[in-house]
Amino acid sequence: MKDYVKYIRSRVGHDKIILNAAGAIITKDDMILLQRRSDNGAWGLIGGILEMDETYHEGALREIKEETGLDVSLDYLVGIYHNFDMKWSSGDEAHCICAIFKASITNGEPRVDHESLELRFFKEDELPEVFAKAHQDAIKDFFKGVRNNVL
Repeated sequence: MKDYVKYIRSRVGHDKIILNAAGAIITKDDMILLQRRSDNGAWGLIGGILEMDETYHEGALREIKEETGLDVSLDYLVGIYHNFDMKWSSGDEAHCICAIFKASITNGEPRVDHESLELRFFKEDELPEVFAKAHQDAIKDFFKGVRNNVL
């Protein structure tokens, strides 16, 4: 089923639901790639909501390709993170469970798509404010060397 979220929202409206997401900390020269999102203007990791019958691994690879044009390898799972009270400007609410991987670029240069205002690499000490708690936690864990953190 394509666009699972639209299907669920057609049934439950804006009520709080559980969503599964996947993303990655994409690295290059000791920097990580962040996306300034077009929906809220905020910075975050590359990733998004899983589609029906998609694994975390498949979802992360799909979202990265769609949002950056990059081909990557997923090196390891940084961890599983929760945003218990996600709210969108549409009024939609969700508890998001997000698998965050560490990824390495295998081909391509980052390019902005319709979901992004900007893509930029940042050093740890130059990071902008990141909008999602799950992304904040994953970035902190990554720089501490954490792997396979399941909370």
